[in-house]
Amino acid sequence: MTDASRPPGPPSPSGHAAAGGSSSALSKQLSSQQHRAAAPQSVKMAVLTISDTRMPETDTSGQYLLAELKAAGHTVAHYRVVRDDALDIRTALVQFLREATVVLTTGGTGLTGRDVTVPVVESMITKPIPGFGELFRMLSYREVGGAAMLSRALGGLCRGSAIFAMPGSLNAVKTAWEGILKGEIGHLAFEIERHGQPGVVAPVLSPLAQSLAAQSTTTQPTTASSTPAQPSASHPAPAQIPAASPSVPPEQTTPRTAVVMDAAALAQPQARGTGGFAARLGRHKKDDPHL
Repeated sequence: MTDASRPPGPPSPSGHAAAGGSSSALSKQLSSQQHRAAAPQSVKMAVLTISDTRMPETDTSGQYLLAELKAAGHTVAHYRVVRDDALDIRTALVQFLREATVVLTTGGTGLTGRDVTVPVVESMITKPIPGFGELFRMLSYREVGGAAMLSRALGGLCRGSAIFAMPGSLNAVKTAWEGILKGEIGHLAFEIERHGQPGVVAPVLSPLAQSLAAQSTTTQPTTASSTPAQPSASHPAPAQIPAASPSVPPEQTTPRTAVVMDAAALAQPQARGTGGFAARLGRHKKDDPHL
């Protein structure tokens, strides 16, 4: 017998399955909880305000985000106010993305002629997060009705960092932060780093380095003798091997073995600094010349 005066509680795993529910849904919920538990408590952040009229002293939206981030225990790496100018916006974002794991922008997401934030951010995104814009407009619709469609708020990854572009009004920023981002920043950082992101691991290797790295995964380097091998007509010294050589002789000398190890190290997904997970957050973009 159930107590009609009490609302029903969450179903137990066995009851959920018995009622015909999907066990995969429970598994996904548990997985999400485990990811949140493993997520860092402090994430390196950056805030960029895009406005022709605001200054740091009058930037209510930016100051609100700064206060919220610090209260949540996050680190603010950068904060800046720039004009509604595509070059200024992109220049600031390139700098911020090299040092911050998550960048929050306010302003420039509307439809006026001066609103250029969205095309700039879209040109930099390598992996869209469409759910952010969808959720933001859903929450905004409850507050402002059909006018929510005028906002082009969006989010996505730029290589190893995330960008979330929000409208400039304080109410809109509060909606995005409190309704979507506040409880998910650590989880987001965990997911970004969990398997690495394409384009941020290592520079493109030369054909010789690629062949050496491939060979190191299939064969063990030959132990070098105490006397270095002398170059000959059939086996020139390592320094004389052209960079575009498609093949590598099976004999390995000491210098060439070192190259194999270096190439293999570059190919590792986590070759982006030392330390644990938290130490790597926001640090692996600094040396990326293509960002």
